[in-house]
Amino acid sequence: MQLFKKNPPSWIYGLLATAVIIASALILNFYGRDWWCRCGYVKLWDGVLNGLYDAQHFSDYYTFSHIIHGFAFFGILWLIARRLPLGLRFVLAVVMEEAWELFENSNFMIQRYRDTTIANAYQGDSILNSTSDVVFMSLGFLLAWKLPVWMSIVLIIAMEVIVGFFIRDNLTLNIIMLLYPVQVIKKWQMGL
Repeated sequence: MQLFKKNPPSWIYGLLATAVIIASALILNFYGRDWWCRCGYVKLWDGVLNGLYDAQHFSDYYTFSHIIHGFAFFGILWLIARRLPLGLRFVLAVVMEEAWELFENSNFMIQRYRDTTIANAYQGDSILNSTSDVVFMSLGFLLAWKLPVWMSIVLIIAMEVIVGFFIRDNLTLNIIMLLYPVQVIKKWQMGL
C-alpha cells in the first residue's frame, strides 16, 4: 500500500520534521529541562567532561555519536523501508532520534547514566543540546545518503576511534556500559 498517491514536495517533509522537533522540545520543557545552560551563556563547543554543564551547550564530544545515529538510521531505513520516499525516511529518522532524546532525558536514564557510566554528574541535556543532537543526526543521515557506503563506514570508525582516544568514551562504549556495565571499562575510563 502506497502512503501517498503522489510524492509530496520536499518542504512537507521538512515541515513534518520541524513539527516533531518542536513537539519534542516542548515535552523536554515539560520534563523540566532547561532551554539552555544555566551558566548564562551558550558555547558552540564544550569539551569539558563530567563538568557541571555537560550536555548543556550546542555541541560536545557526544555530538559525534549523534552523527553516527544518522548514518545508522539511514542504513536501517534503507534496509527495511527503501521503497518509502527519502523525505519520509528522514522524518522517521528524526522521530527515532527524538524518541531517543526523550528517553535519554527521562529520570530513569539520567540515573542509569550516573550509575553505570563515567557521567556521574549528568543532569540531562538542555533543550538546546538535545535539539542540536537532532540536527547532527540529520547531518549524519544526509551524509550517509550522499556518500558511498565505504566512506560512511570509514567516518564512523574514525569518529569512534578519535572520540575514544580523547575522552575514553564513544557510542560503542556508551552502549556497552548502559546495557551491561563492565567495571574494567569504567576503571579505564576513569583513568584508574
